[in-house]
Amino acid sequence: MTNLDDTIAAISTPVGEGGIAVVRMSGNDSLTIADRCFKPAKGNILPSQAKSHTLHYGYIVREGEIVDEVMLAVLRKPHTYTREDMVEISCHGGFLPARLVLETLISCGARLAQPGEFTKRAFLSGRIDLTQAEAVIDVIHSRTELALKIAQEQLAGKLAEKMEELRVGLMDILAQIEAHIDFPEEDIEPDTVEKIVDKISAAINFIGKLLERAEEGYILRQGIKTAIIGKPNTGKSSLLNRLLGRDRAIVSPIPGTTRDTIEETANIRGIPIVFTDTAGLRQSSDIIEAEGINRTKKTIEIAELLLLVMDANQPMDEFDKENLELIKGKKAIIVKNKCDLQINLVLPDEIGCPIVNVSCVTGEGIERLKDTIYDVVFKGKHIIDTSGAIINLRHKEALIRAQEALKHTRESLNKGESLEFAAVDLRIAINAIGEITGKTATEDLLDIIFSQFCIGK
Repeated sequence: MTNLDDTIAAISTPVGEGGIAVVRMSGNDSLTIADRCFKPAKGNILPSQAKSHTLHYGYIVREGEIVDEVMLAVLRKPHTYTREDMVEISCHGGFLPARLVLETLISCGARLAQPGEFTKRAFLSGRIDLTQAEAVIDVIHSRTELALKIAQEQLAGKLAEKMEELRVGLMDILAQIEAHIDFPEEDIEPDTVEKIVDKISAAINFIGKLLERAEEGYILRQGIKTAIIGKPNTGKSSLLNRLLGRDRAIVSPIPGTTRDTIEETANIRGIPIVFTDTAGLRQSSDIIEAEGINRTKKTIEIAELLLLVMDANQPMDEFDKENLELIKGKKAIIVKNKCDLQINLVLPDEIGCPIVNVSCVTGEGIERLKDTIYDVVFKGKHIIDTSGAIINLRHKEALIRAQEALKHTRESLNKGESLEFAAVDLRIAINAIGEITGKTATEDLLDIIFSQFCIGK
């Protein structure tokens, strides 16, 4: 349970050496606590006497000793991140200066913030809703510009606006149904029932469209796990380096160079693709290489996309045939590498997945491969845009419950059953939608969501 009477403090910048570290504090006693430990470099204006949104140069002092030279920002409610009085202290970067400043604030009356507690207070104060709070995480974790742009749209309240519009519309329908329940002597007209059913059907369709985009949201947030597989010396590591745009994996003409999986994330047409370069698939008596091959097989099992790299300069052999069997029924792309040389590889008809010719030496075909990856991930539809809301897995689960409840409501009305049945299901749908924005969220749900944040956010 969050105690809003406490004044909280935490380091908001990442751990490690840097030019500046930021320690933030929020709560009713923020300015009073700052008075106890901040000494202005010039003059005698204390934080509690300063105007809002002003910056002050001075020192954090503890027991008469200077802890660090700092810049202190005074931020008065309600125009702050949490809508509480806040103080943000910029001290020297590095683990020790920030920690000592934080310990000084705690010794003067603050307590260490819980994970996500600053953002949780912003939610509880009504400055943001739950979808916007979750968008803060998405902004922090964004790995491509497209993912960042969509997270920023969410942070601006795009999804919240749509959910509230949907919830209010359903509440209006519920009020209409309950009015007829309260006055049973007034029969509900057939055309009225028809209009209500039409509105519920529209809500069901609207939810359906949001659910269709759930996979997009997952891909943009989590990325696509993609395994680069194939025989030794087909150019798997060279392909990884080309797709990353830098030398990450060791490239060697000696078979078996890659003995462990190497994982890196690349931005492919706005999608974070988590590439795993694997050990070449073949029989090996080398214990270390054999372990690498076993790890390759495990990687293939969990991969969401496979890039099978084949040597276009060599005719097909038994290992190639085994690898083709390995990708059957999976989302895959065959990459025929070394297309700058004579092409001697002939593939069977009806492979069942796209084939792209590339040269990791010259770079030929790499851009075409990126386009193909995008098309395979999104089933050939270039549907990513930032004009609509994109939901996460929590939203998806709530919307599925809401949609099912609305279908039951529609079915009850169409069958002419008692209006109480329709009202019960309608309330279930309204509560499920309210969970998305936080209107009907439980304390347990809030704890789960905000526990995903870092301590200083």
